[in-house]
Amino acid sequence: MLWNVFVGGLAGVSAGLGLWQWVAALRFPLHRRLPPLADPPGITILKPLKGCDEFTEKCLHSWLAQDYGGKLQILFGVASASDPVCEVVRGLLDRFPAADAALVVCPENLGLNAKVSTLVQLQRQARHALIGVSDADVLGPPDLLANAVQSFTDAEVGLVSCFYRLAHAPTTAMRWEAVAVNADFWSQVLQSNRLKPMDFALGAVMIARREALERIGGFESLANCLADDYQLGNRIVRGGARAELCPVVVECWDPPQGWGAVWRHQLRWARTIRVCQPGPYFWSLLSNATFWPLLWVALSPSSASVIVAAALVLLRISLATRLQGKLTPDRSHLALAWLVPIKDCLGAAVWLAAFLGNTIEWRGQRLRLQRDGTLHLSGVGDSQSARHA
Repeated sequence: MLWNVFVGGLAGVSAGLGLWQWVAALRFPLHRRLPPLADPPGITILKPLKGCDEFTEKCLHSWLAQDYGGKLQILFGVASASDPVCEVVRGLLDRFPAADAALVVCPENLGLNAKVSTLVQLQRQARHALIGVSDADVLGPPDLLANAVQSFTDAEVGLVSCFYRLAHAPTTAMRWEAVAVNADFWSQVLQSNRLKPMDFALGAVMIARREALERIGGFESLANCLADDYQLGNRIVRGGARAELCPVVVECWDPPQGWGAVWRHQLRWARTIRVCQPGPYFWSLLSNATFWPLLWVALSPSSASVIVAAALVLLRISLATRLQGKLTPDRSHLALAWLVPIKDCLGAAVWLAAFLGNTIEWRGQRLRLQRDGTLHLSGVGDSQSARHA
């Protein structure tokens, strides 16, 4: 009886956390635009690339088409001149001959994180005081940079990042992931920021002051880190600067993926968060507003528990749908309402799987995560990794 009361209480707690998450999201000025600065600072955008798909050209085009009044340098980095994305970049550079942009071959292998290796080499050619990093699949609205640099008028701000939404979800697996990102991830970040100042960055778009970046040892210090976005923001904040969020939302466009690819991505993400923030990650299961009501019904099946659990799950679906609607400009989120409880149940499985090992699959390699967030090749230095796991 006590156990059933305890689980029923957790079901209520999860609903309360969901309501708090929704309120935190409502208070954030998402999508707000500000008038451009009279004298915007110069900025260099680093775009590490590897391969291409049907959306690559559209995403890269959005950066060359930025409506930015200051000096803007864009550096596209590839590990090999034979990468097929080079032709896409050259075609775009021909269409924007006046842009201060270049394709840079970055052949050096400086660590297990190939993206960071490219960033290190690109940074050597960066000319401006602000240095931005954006993934290849990110599409930014034309006024993104004009709004993102607004926070740097405060001298204490060392890094700015922005929320993103998964804009293309043609498979059921990707729609499941879209619920996780477009409803929960951004609002949970805001919920966390109500408890303490933000001490990490969101990797879709990150812009840092050059001096703040140099203070932490530059991108070189992240060469063996998987969560380079988290580590970049965390180290800049620990170095004395402040991290801020830009209210402009960018879009991520990925080619179709099945359940295997999405599961590996979610598991990699979960294990990374577990390593970076073990305490918050452990307690994050409390906010699963479908898992706890269903567990309560399973342990104490009765008319009362079924009715209350059903009401809690419907509340969860309603809040998640509203959160997706706030992030996304269209009404596509309405068709995903049925996936919310499925997302929560699978999310509980991902949460558990994150504790069952430190190995991840990333860019065709099996890697082992260490407690400090750095990587080892699986099977290389495993005894040392095990001592730190």
